Amino acid sequence: MSLFHDFKDAIGSDWTDYTEHSFVAQLGNGTLPLSAFQDYLVQDYLFLVQFARAYALTGYKARTIADIAAASSGLATIVHETELHRRMTERWGIPGDELEAAPERIATVAYTRYVLDCGLRGDLLDLHVALAPCMIGYAEIGAALEPALGSMIEHPYEEWISEYASPQYQTAAQESIQRLDRLAGDSITARRFEELVAVFRSATRMESAFWQQALTFVPSASP
Repeated sequence: MSLFHDFKDAIGSDWTDYTEHSFVAQLGNGTLPLSAFQDYLVQDYLFLVQFARAYALTGYKARTIADIAAASSGLATIVHETELHRRMTERWGIPGDELEAAPERIATVAYTRYVLDCGLRGDLLDLHVALAPCMIGYAEIGAALEPALGSMIEHPYEEWISEYASPQYQTAAQESIQRLDRLAGDSITARRFEELVAVFRSATRMESAFWQQALTFVPSASP
């Protein structure tokens, strides 16, 4: 068992509330309203901009070349993700400059700034724990939804699911799991573990709030 799986066990249903959220279920079976997915993808692009900053911070916090290289790899994965968002939003008639200028919604601000704050006030392990629910959770969701692609001739969200089910993304997630174990070593006290669980739980709950934000989006109220 890895530290990541210990975290999952420790937060119980908070993890499945995120990975099996109604947004995820509807996305998987193809019934998610396009307006909700579009709003989510725009917000997720803005999220990734801040997430990239957080991964850049892991390089600053690193003390070894190995950790700096890991930071570079993680940052490259996030930049690659943004290409998916740009491709899809351009098809909807949203040019790049408009995407960049879109206003961040509340859940987007809350989650991204929480992760950055964890990195600024904590150590490298704190920051990677805050990053873990997104990087590793999306891989878990992508793998779980991939079989749905074979259930219909044209799945409306095939491109998104395929991105996170891809071998490249799955490998990046496994590297994140291994990194947590390496950074933690064998010296985590019970108190330190509980501190890290609190960070992991908060980030996971914010992932759920991020899905919910898109489900409750009202097109007529869009800025």
